[in-house]
Amino acid sequence: MNILAVESSCDETAVSVVKDGREILSNEIASQIAIHALYGGVVPEIASRAHTEAISSLTKSALKNAGLTMDGIDAVAVTNCPGLIGALLVGVNFAKGLAYSYSKPLIPVHHIRGHIAANYTHYNGLNGAELLEPPFTALVLSGGHTSLISVNDYVHFEILGSTRDDAAGEAFDKVARLMGLQYPGGAKMDKLAYDGNKKAIDFPVAFVKDSPYDFSFSGLKTAAINYIHTHEQKDEPYSKADVAASFTDAVVRTVTSRFEHLLKDKEKFTGSKLVLAGGVSANSHIRAAFEKICADNGIKLFVPPLSLCGDNAAMIGAQAYYEYTLAHKCAPLSLNAYATMGIDEV
Repeated sequence: MNILAVESSCDETAVSVVKDGREILSNEIASQIAIHALYGGVVPEIASRAHTEAISSLTKSALKNAGLTMDGIDAVAVTNCPGLIGALLVGVNFAKGLAYSYSKPLIPVHHIRGHIAANYTHYNGLNGAELLEPPFTALVLSGGHTSLISVNDYVHFEILGSTRDDAAGEAFDKVARLMGLQYPGGAKMDKLAYDGNKKAIDFPVAFVKDSPYDFSFSGLKTAAINYIHTHEQKDEPYSKADVAASFTDAVVRTVTSRFEHLLKDKEKFTGSKLVLAGGVSANSHIRAAFEKICADNGIKLFVPPLSLCGDNAAMIGAQAYYEYTLAHKCAPLSLNAYATMGIDEV
């Protein structure tokens, strides 16, 4: 089954063709980084306009590189939640137009479900590759989301914990911006942290009372901002590398502590697999920390390649296959977009 998938939830316009939820036939992405770097972050209106300009030509490229026409496409999939509402609507309306024009089924996909499914296209069991199948535990780390999720099967998810305030990626980007690092700041922080001392600054690691699997990054972000502002106001020099290293270490300790606590809960954690997903899963410090924890505890770790960590449409095409074949999900042309929606609510 060949699915043409569209992703436009934030600042990447993406179109992909995925076969049987596992094989990427094409994966086209039009990045808006250069545009938003001028403003130090994503400007929703500009993102929506850029999606409108890129999506048609990107679809033609995706079909061409897959060696197909719309006659060879069995269904159209699209991210319809969560994300920037204007950006989502561009993709949703374009996908509805395609589905209607070519009489194809329309499959809505939750963005975070897609991030998890990115791993299916890498660990796809093809040509000697390892095969990833549920059940497993997933840790999704991105600019807008931080969640610990039990993936019971391809279409049933249970949220074990999520952020109460800021997401990990948002915190990284805001601190990086304050230090004058170019957008997107997360990757810059990752690299700069290797030049600093992670013990130089004692940034806090928050624990949510009575919610052992929930996350909180607002206090950490505020502590870093106050540290930088205090030194700047006193005209005192500070080491950006030390801030990056100490801040990154605090994020690592925050996310790993939740998983280590989960490992002790035999009712919640019954499997032997951990899957990382989302843009922040590209962080090398986070990957290294989980590699050690999983190795020490006999847990198999699955991480997507860097090319599939950020927003892309291949992940949407992968999840769409299971939503359609297992959950029989097919949307009417009245399909709408939603800025917020839980992974277990769709």
